[in-house]
Amino acid sequence: MGLHFSNRSLLRVVIVVNFLLVIRVGHSQIIDLSRPNPYKTVFVETDDFDSTYLTILHSALKQPLPDTVKFAIGNDLAYYWHTRDLDKALTLADSIYTATVSSHNLLWQGRLQTTLAAILLRQDKLDTALIVLESAKAKLPRKDLAHLFTQLGYVMERKGLLSEAADYALLGLQVGDSLKDIRAQAMAYSDLSNIFWKQSKFDKGVEYGLKSEELYRQRGIEDMDFSFTLYVIGNNYMKKKNFIRAQDYFNQALVISERYQFYNNLADIYIAMCELHTIIREYSKAETAARNAIRYSALLKNNFMSMRSWLELGKLQNLINQPTLAIVSLEKCLTVATERFSDNYFLHIAYKELGNAYAQTGDYKKANAAFLNYDLLKDNVFTAEADQRIATLQTEFEVAQKQTTIEIQQQLIAQQKRVQFLFIIGVVLLILVVLILYRTYRNKNKINEQLNVLNESLAQKNAQLDKRNAENELLLREIHHRVKNNLEIVSGLLSLQAAQLDHPSAQAVMLSSQNRVLSMGIIHQKLYQKDNLAAIEMRDYFQNLSESILDSFNESNRIKVECNMKPIELDVDTAVPIGLIANELLTNALKYAFVKEEPGKIQISLTATGVTNELLFQVRDNGVGKPNGSAKGTGFGTELVNLLVQQLNGRLSVESGQGTTVNIYFNNSKGV
Repeated sequence: MGLHFSNRSLLRVVIVVNFLLVIRVGHSQIIDLSRPNPYKTVFVETDDFDSTYLTILHSALKQPLPDTVKFAIGNDLAYYWHTRDLDKALTLADSIYTATVSSHNLLWQGRLQTTLAAILLRQDKLDTALIVLESAKAKLPRKDLAHLFTQLGYVMERKGLLSEAADYALLGLQVGDSLKDIRAQAMAYSDLSNIFWKQSKFDKGVEYGLKSEELYRQRGIEDMDFSFTLYVIGNNYMKKKNFIRAQDYFNQALVISERYQFYNNLADIYIAMCELHTIIREYSKAETAARNAIRYSALLKNNFMSMRSWLELGKLQNLINQPTLAIVSLEKCLTVATERFSDNYFLHIAYKELGNAYAQTGDYKKANAAFLNYDLLKDNVFTAEADQRIATLQTEFEVAQKQTTIEIQQQLIAQQKRVQFLFIIGVVLLILVVLILYRTYRNKNKINEQLNVLNESLAQKNAQLDKRNAENELLLREIHHRVKNNLEIVSGLLSLQAAQLDHPSAQAVMLSSQNRVLSMGIIHQKLYQKDNLAAIEMRDYFQNLSESILDSFNESNRIKVECNMKPIELDVDTAVPIGLIANELLTNALKYAFVKEEPGKIQISLTATGVTNELLFQVRDNGVGKPNGSAKGTGFGTELVNLLVQQLNGRLSVESGQGTTVNIYFNNSKGV
């Protein structure tokens, strides 16, 4: 008996050693304490592991690692547990979030709140998930907002608000585009594909799904979202009756989800495969798929997935003339869909199938009640408003950009008209003076006898002219003062409008417009403050402009602007476009040159080149630079700079290395 006990003990030791060996193998891929960054982020830096990755991450949490590394591991662990066991995921996410609060780490608080919201969403706690996501939004940098917008879109989709879900998908796409984040772009296209599928726009669903697939394959990481994208593409192909392509995409999604044991995705895929096998009359395979979906939903403890799984089984039983069994399955489906269940899309299908089942058994009273619920829910899902909103979302985004350009052009035209009006007034006054002098000259020979009187009269007229000139100068100063005040009002209105907007991209457009208006306002301020009303001293102007822009971006402490130039004056027609160009280049440098919260320096200069009447305007930063010497920015600001350089008949060049240098050469033939 003692020998038997020893054998059992030895067997246990072997099992433990083998288990630890597996963990060590996993750690060699994901956790390596010898690396500067010991955690190779799962599904971001690597996907070279099997379904034991959750065990590996749990083991890593017990290692002596920095807090931020543990937060990263715990966040990923909770997020991927929510595809396997929602209760366990919630407990883990809550404990890690509590640790981030204790360490006062706002960044990781926001990230853990995003994960908590994803778990609450799966548990049908949609309103709570929405509150948590709104709280997280203020704590996250822009690079994390795409994932947050995705979760907000999921909440809106589950609430049946498909147009709002599409809004958030497009917000995620804008963030992904601006940051060149392939994963964010792919997730946004995937979400849009799923929304178009729910709206029965299957051609569009395939189009956006294939865009997402291409980006995921370019990224080269197989994760839960890639598996979901393949499943969504299969759904759209199935509705287009391309069953071969649908089966292929379902199989691809199945391989990834089975490898990593994504129970949620597996339930989704098996539901879709049940529908596919039902359509092609492979009823035995369809029932097997439905039972698999029910099993994975139960393991996940996800009512939403369980409801859909029972719904698919009930549809199949209806089709093969088993209405009694269908009623049992569909009643189970609606029982699982508690009062918190708000996805009207699937509920309206469930009531339709239940009505058909009762009708087949002859219970028309219950059938009628089910069909009434079906009609009500269908009207809520397929509204003309939601359909039109989704169809025009992309158009609205493009039109908004064009409208901003038109408004700025209109402002420039209005300013040009004001300058022309002032010029005409000056010409008219000059003509009047010339006419008076001419008439005085002609009459001089005729009134010799009244020479003394004439001299006195002429002196009076000269005094009047001097007074009028002084009044005209005062009037011109007042005009510049009023223009400056009006531009400040416009700037204030833009600031108020920006404060009313929730979209970061719209706020950025408003801030850019506000700074452009400010740059013109400073010019008019300089004109009425100086003795010379025809010219602007540019060094003082650049200093004032840079201080205002740094203040608007709240970067006065981190970024320093130097004006390495001697005092130089430009006429108004040249100073206005140079001021607008300076505004765009300073704004561009603040947005893109300094990305790591490190101190930076921008140098501005306006100097003579040695060529007759030629000046060089230069803006140089010591930021990150751009590859191949390309200019920073590709939007309206870049186009405006090019137009203004053309207006000056100048030429532009960009140098990139240790920072970026923009050179603009132009002729100052109107030199003052």
